[in-house]
Amino acid sequence: MHSEGKDMKRRDFLSMAGSVTALSAFPLIPKSAVAATHKEKAPEGAKIHRIGIYPTIGICRVGGSDQYFLAPEIPGLPPMPEGGFKDGTQAIKKQAQRFRIYAFDDQNRVIGEITESNATIEWSVHLANTKAAWYGFNNPLDNGELAPGIPGQKRNQYFVSDKERERMLVIDGGERKISGSDQNREGENACYQFEGKFWNKETVNLGKLKTDEQGRLIVIPPSGVSNSPTNAPITSFADNDGWHDDWCDGPVQAEVTLEDGTILEADTAWVACIGPNFAPEIPPVTTLYDVISNMNAEQGWTSPVQTPISFRKYIYPIFRRLGLMEWVSSAANLRQGWLGVGDFSDPAYIAKLADPSAENSAFRKDIFSKFRNPNNKSDTAYLDERLKMPMMLGDGINYDGSPLQWFQFPHQQYQFLEYWAAGNFIDDFEDAHADNIHHIEDIDVTLQPDALTEAALEPCSGGAFHPGVELTYYLRIPSMFARNYDNAADPFRLAHRKRIMLVQNVGRLLTIEKATHGDLALGTPPPLAHQWAGDLTRWMGLPWQCDAFSCQQVLMQEDFPTAVWWPALLPIDVLPEENYTQLMDESLDDSERVKFYENRADWKRGVAGIGYHANASYWDGITNMITLWERMGFVVKREGPKGAGTTGLSAVPKEMYVEVGRGNVENRFDWTPKMGDLPN
Repeated sequence: MHSEGKDMKRRDFLSMAGSVTALSAFPLIPKSAVAATHKEKAPEGAKIHRIGIYPTIGICRVGGSDQYFLAPEIPGLPPMPEGGFKDGTQAIKKQAQRFRIYAFDDQNRVIGEITESNATIEWSVHLANTKAAWYGFNNPLDNGELAPGIPGQKRNQYFVSDKERERMLVIDGGERKISGSDQNREGENACYQFEGKFWNKETVNLGKLKTDEQGRLIVIPPSGVSNSPTNAPITSFADNDGWHDDWCDGPVQAEVTLEDGTILEADTAWVACIGPNFAPEIPPVTTLYDVISNMNAEQGWTSPVQTPISFRKYIYPIFRRLGLMEWVSSAANLRQGWLGVGDFSDPAYIAKLADPSAENSAFRKDIFSKFRNPNNKSDTAYLDERLKMPMMLGDGINYDGSPLQWFQFPHQQYQFLEYWAAGNFIDDFEDAHADNIHHIEDIDVTLQPDALTEAALEPCSGGAFHPGVELTYYLRIPSMFARNYDNAADPFRLAHRKRIMLVQNVGRLLTIEKATHGDLALGTPPPLAHQWAGDLTRWMGLPWQCDAFSCQQVLMQEDFPTAVWWPALLPIDVLPEENYTQLMDESLDDSERVKFYENRADWKRGVAGIGYHANASYWDGITNMITLWERMGFVVKREGPKGAGTTGLSAVPKEMYVEVGRGNVENRFDWTPKMGDLPN
């Protein structure tokens, strides 16, 4: 059973983009924005030289519901599942990832998509969870002296031999194959189900496969379940012995038989099954796509972005993401006060941001000065760059006084802002053709492969990596990618190679030297190189809920504003649905309605530490989240009240983002949700 977003909903968003002055609020309009590609269209009749799977890195998101929706396929447009992100009960819908195959000629020009209509496709996927057999996380290992890497010890050290660690700690779903159109329609065929054992006794579900009507692969993730068969306590935000979860990852491969009998192996892609996105319509300020794109640019694997740059593609998303953060973080909501910038929800402000004229130079340079400069590594950078955008924490949180205590833009993304400040951009905000893109098929075929990868990675947080909310810092390491070993490989494609065992042992401590060079004495290849099943998710917190929900915000030396971690994925301060209901009540006085609008709430409210849980500890809180995570609300777009923006409701926008679908988080109640108990 599944649900997919209706096209009309996306058109509703895009139809509002006819003119800047028609916009009700700047941050509320998602706009498709497809990156330039190095690929060209092959001439008619070109012979297929190679085929590749896209997206090169796909993202599934766990959920307890049997229903699912498809991951985004258009950069700039969010997922829009019919009926919302919950299924009408407490359960969160899964995000499934669809994979496609494209053919290229001998000059790497795009020929077109390969489907069951013009070939026979056999897909092969291997999923595994190796977290419990990996090393503990302390901080990223690649930041040098600015935030020196802290070596990690093995998790579950009491299993000593590699053989025993593989048997007891690795959840290996194995390799599954599927071929044909519309296979495993109901999702119940055991042949396409991934399962493995933990502690050699507990069966863990790692997801399943199906195909669509064209034979494209769909990977459906597991349910987000964590458990300890030994009833071990929670003692760490990232490393808890005796525990497992069901995050997993692995290679996606395909063998294609063409109509003339030619058999080709597709370039390998990857899929990672990770946690939910609780603010799915609000992208992170820096995305995983931005991080990998920056690495590619620094390595010279992609051509430099030509100037003048596109405002719509490279600048608008940054300001839109910053503007949307006000719905998930009080620090961002009060940005005008603590930083002196304008209202990112004001259409007139957009027009000024999009103006490249020399007369507008002083305005642009003033705004640019409010962004944190990643090139400032001075002894005073920690103070100089503190009150800058975005007000988020960074990789080096363990090191007081390090500039990496604060969030850092990738250098390429910051360079785009430099171009913008200098007026080295074009105002292409209005683009009727781009506004009419609703499906991947609406994009020129030469752009489709790269667009699929960009759309998959765009909703994922590109920092801070401590370890991160989805995947972590290794995605900025060149040796992780196939292009490091093959000049013809796609720059976003991970390097893949099988090992003798899924367990990877580099000695008693994982250091940056061993991570990048392996252990010569043990004959172990480096972990930050060729990947196998389970290698991406193993670096993340165990179980995943503890890290995700412990890292909300951190009180530091200054009281205000409070820096946050990943508000675009895990909200901090939200407008609750109850407040929104009162705001919409026309029987109330306008001044009372505004109070409800302005009164934001803690997204994790009601969990251990407040109310009846006043005596509970931090450890109680993150332990409770292992079972309470599906009761948390989603932040989604809602229409504002009649008369918003005028008279007594002048402070209220015409559209806003509201926390909906929140369940009861009080463990003292024996409460089982039923269909209809909760809004979607």
